[in-house]
Amino acid sequence: MMWRIWSIVITILFAVSLPKQSAAQRKILKGIVKDRQSDEAIPFASVVFKISRQGTLTDSSGIFSFDYNGNAADTLFVTSVGYKPAALVIPFNKDSSFITVQMEVAPVSKEAVVKVKFNRALWFWKRIVQHKKEHDLTNYKNYSYEVYNKIEVDKNNINVTKLNNNKLLKPFNFILQNVDSSAEEKPFLPLFLTETISDFYFQRSPKIQKENIRASNTSGIDNPSVTKFLGSMYQNVNVYHNFIPVFDKEFISPFHDNGDNYYTYKLLDTQYMAKKRLIHFRFTPKRKGENTFDGDCWVHDSSYAIQKVTLRPSKDANINFVEDLTLIQEYRLIDDSTWFLGKDKFVVDLALLGKTMISFKGRKTTTYKNIITNNDSVAAVLATNKKAEEIHVLKNSELLPETFWDSSRHEELNKNELAIYKMIDTIQSMEAYKRYSSAVDFIATGYRNIGNYRIGPWQNWISANFHEGTRVRFDLGTNSKLNKKFFVHSYLAYGFSDQKFKGGGEVFYLPNKNPRLYLYLSYFKDLDNGQRYYDEVTSDNIFSLAIRKPNILRRFQSVAEKRFEVFKETPGGLSFLAAITSTQYYPVRNLPDISYFTKNITGDPLNNFETSLRLRYAYLENFVENSFYRTSLGSQYPIVELKYSKGWSGILRSSYNYQKLSTSISDYMKVPPFGNMYYNLFAGKIYGTLPFSLLEIHPGNNIYYYNKYAFNLMNRFDYMSDKYAGFIFEHNIGNGLFRYIPLTRKLKFRQFWQAKGVTGSLSNANKQMNFVGNQTFQTLNNKMYLEAGTGVDNIFKFFRIDLIWKVLPQPLPKEKSQRFGVFGSFRLSF
Repeated sequence: MMWRIWSIVITILFAVSLPKQSAAQRKILKGIVKDRQSDEAIPFASVVFKISRQGTLTDSSGIFSFDYNGNAADTLFVTSVGYKPAALVIPFNKDSSFITVQMEVAPVSKEAVVKVKFNRALWFWKRIVQHKKEHDLTNYKNYSYEVYNKIEVDKNNINVTKLNNNKLLKPFNFILQNVDSSAEEKPFLPLFLTETISDFYFQRSPKIQKENIRASNTSGIDNPSVTKFLGSMYQNVNVYHNFIPVFDKEFISPFHDNGDNYYTYKLLDTQYMAKKRLIHFRFTPKRKGENTFDGDCWVHDSSYAIQKVTLRPSKDANINFVEDLTLIQEYRLIDDSTWFLGKDKFVVDLALLGKTMISFKGRKTTTYKNIITNNDSVAAVLATNKKAEEIHVLKNSELLPETFWDSSRHEELNKNELAIYKMIDTIQSMEAYKRYSSAVDFIATGYRNIGNYRIGPWQNWISANFHEGTRVRFDLGTNSKLNKKFFVHSYLAYGFSDQKFKGGGEVFYLPNKNPRLYLYLSYFKDLDNGQRYYDEVTSDNIFSLAIRKPNILRRFQSVAEKRFEVFKETPGGLSFLAAITSTQYYPVRNLPDISYFTKNITGDPLNNFETSLRLRYAYLENFVENSFYRTSLGSQYPIVELKYSKGWSGILRSSYNYQKLSTSISDYMKVPPFGNMYYNLFAGKIYGTLPFSLLEIHPGNNIYYYNKYAFNLMNRFDYMSDKYAGFIFEHNIGNGLFRYIPLTRKLKFRQFWQAKGVTGSLSNANKQMNFVGNQTFQTLNNKMYLEAGTGVDNIFKFFRIDLIWKVLPQPLPKEKSQRFGVFGSFRLSF
């Protein structure tokens, strides 16, 4: 009997202890699955142990959690459509901690094409296109939202050992504490972080936009003209549009109206989120070499609204410096039927000189809240606009305390981000950083600040030409540290062959930046051998020595000029430039001598006094400004100029009465998927009998560096007119025919073509005045001068070769003028 009792007791104890023993071996595995490049969570990925087959799917946030038997080590396999499988060994004694699994995107493989009568993915794509107008934000009557923008830049592939041993970087060793070198990721160094919070308003018809940037946290940037580009207006991507901007390129959207001509669509699976049935499908490019995306999309099955989309440029896309790029957009319901953009993320890996050299990772995260659609309150705010697009950086927006950011930013900063602000402030206060930064800036721009003054550009310190021989020059100017409204600059030059000093000075006064108003006063006496253009290598630049055309006639004149101008701009894009100029010209080499121009004048020969007024209209033109000057980023609309000039004899010994009228219209147009076009149409008329210096001298080019705004097979002073009209046209096609050749597609060569023409005439009176002595001036006599060209752009990502033909006028018998030329240039673009 006793043994039976003990048997029952033992059995009960064993039965009781068995579950406890078993439960002791049960563990919980939690974690998240992310995209290695974008750091974005991967939803609905399969997470399964190899041996036990225990596992689950990640949720819509990429997070997983499940019980598993921890008696022995096992390998966790993670799979998701479009990614390489990931494997992670989980030891049997692994604590119940949170793990991160990173997955790499799988290259697009060539799959067997199976022809079916019904492609369900293509059917869903067609429904998305049919319903684009319902879900495209720009089709709303109006809307507004609060937007939080965060931009981070990291240095990739940090070698901590090498940095520790680098003597030049030894003062900055403390920043290595911020290097993230966790086991799952390659080490990187957070370098830069900006945050902005703004209120954005949009109206469809008439199209009006406004953004008020009311908070900005931008260590290292003290420039409102840059800060305004960190907001929402210039960083919006709309996946419902036919083309999606990626840097300066336009990529074909997978939801283009004719997207099935460019993409193949494949259905993946179906899932439910928040009781909404979502369809998951993938899109891949049909052809190599086109600017298309590879990615996937989740679509609501009844409204056909996009819930989430992930875009990656195809591996053969013609874009420079980009190793990896991911664009992610998420939409959320703001009422029963309206899907509105809730978050977008842009992550890019840039390799300027290859992956192992200089490479960076940029991350932009944008979130939206307080969304209002089709409301009169939005219209009321936009009614105060003075122009169609306005961006206001509110006063003291950069001075808000950390307590404001803690309560206002849409998402918390992580450990790396929190350390960046302190690190940047510390670095910028270091003398070593100031020295290195100044040296890099000096090499790149040519200028260097020394206290309240600025020297440079160094490219002009030494040069040479046929008249002056070796020429030296030194410039000295003030900077904003001395005065924020006045800029004073002067230079002195000396030629060792002509043994003469040259020089000049200028004063620039900027009382108001927006709308812009300035006064300018200058005097200089120096050589002038032709016009000046934005992209030209000037004659006193040291780099021009190696690229001059041989065996051409070099013409020089000396100019002494006094000039005063006033510039005023209106908020609508119309600007006025009024100028008064007094100029004395002195021909010095291969030009008619001044003695030929002494007849029938009341003042000094080649002395001129002129007043002029220029009207310029550039609608919604954007600029980046420094302390005094600004650089145009162009406009989406044509830019129109009209200039009237009047010459007055008898003032300051001037000798000429005349009138000049000129006009131009130019535009830079993107024409995706066929690249971009630039055109400039110009014309002018001069009323009066004038010496060559005051006529229209058509722009030529005396060097082999290609000039966008000149006729490159024409030499300077070759042709002149008093009535003229012309055009410049250039079409940059992109990879064009090069995409069909594997080698040129891999090298990312780009194709272009161009044409430039001008026709003009010269009155008999002006011919009699200027065609004197042994001059070789020419006039077109109402005939067309025409150049046409093509070439190869993006050679080694930096260089361009132009092949130029002179088409008209037809050559005369025994004419030796140049009919063909090869020109080179350097340019930096994505």
